[in-house]
Amino acid sequence: MTRQNFTHIEAWVFDLDNTLYAPEVRLFDQIEQRMTQFVMTELGVDRAEADRLRRKYWHEHGTTLAGLMREHGIDPDPYLIDEHDISFDALEPDAELRARIAALPGRRIVYTNGSAPYAERVIERRGLSGVFDAVYGVEHAGYRPKPDREAFDAVFARDGLTPARAAMFEDEPRNLAQPHAMGMRTVHVAPREHPADHIHHHTSDLSGFLSGLV
Repeated sequence: MTRQNFTHIEAWVFDLDNTLYAPEVRLFDQIEQRMTQFVMTELGVDRAEADRLRRKYWHEHGTTLAGLMREHGIDPDPYLIDEHDISFDALEPDAELRARIAALPGRRIVYTNGSAPYAERVIERRGLSGVFDAVYGVEHAGYRPKPDREAFDAVFARDGLTPARAAMFEDEPRNLAQPHAMGMRTVHVAPREHPADHIHHHTSDLSGFLSGLV
């Protein structure tokens, strides 16, 4: 039954962090530490307040960066460079995932709230270089983040994909609401299921899920 739900799909959209690699890698822990330090330095607050603001802005604005831009006028480019200055040593190539993604019929893209250069480094470390037709970061959406509808509209228009014939794979449930509203097939990739009307499918094993589609 699952395969039948994807026979019309011509474009496959993948989130990056905790989607193309397992959350157990905990790469994002490093990023959160960099975010907190950036907030401390730029706003002149202590670590506890910086952590509070980081979480508050993520909740209210979609990303910490969006909150910093809207409430403090922060320049996004230095922030993104600093945020992604991390170690990628924990990432390992995944030949099976590469084969599964490469076998998908149609266009394959990555769309992340991180920057495209950061995404390319993750993709390279995972052994997925050359598999995707395009990689889009938050900069391609004018620094508007998922889950904002305008962000999806900007990236999808840039790519030329038709949402009604596309599928979205994402670890953050709220980032699937707008794709669902746009007519996309939505897949929540996470260790635990998050039942919601805007989520069509859940998997804790992306490679295994994709193997059932081709």
